[in-house]
Amino acid sequence: MHRGGCVYIVTNKTHSVLYTGVTSDIVGRIWDHKNKTYPQSFTAKYNCSKLVYYIFYSHIEEAIAAEKAIKGGSRQMKTDLVNQLNPEWKDLYDGLLNE
Repeated sequence: MHRGGCVYIVTNKTHSVLYTGVTSDIVGRIWDHKNKTYPQSFTAKYNCSKLVYYIFYSHIEEAIAAEKAIKGGSRQMKTDLVNQLNPEWKDLYDGLLNE
């Protein structure tokens, strides 16, 4: 059985840091970022807790491949992805909870 996955980008309040990740549990993973479940992590250190981009894939392997492509791209490419989906850079986490 295949399990889906999600690629996401979180940022800090000033949008000066972008972190790209992949997960099969987007709600739980963003909760971890917001609550600094892993205090030594990159996202905790740089206060990246604002979900500004995410996209679902039907297979986790597709999500992992997409994450690698995004991580390998430029900051401008990541910024363009966010601007296409979320031009106001709003925190999308609450919207996930309502789905």
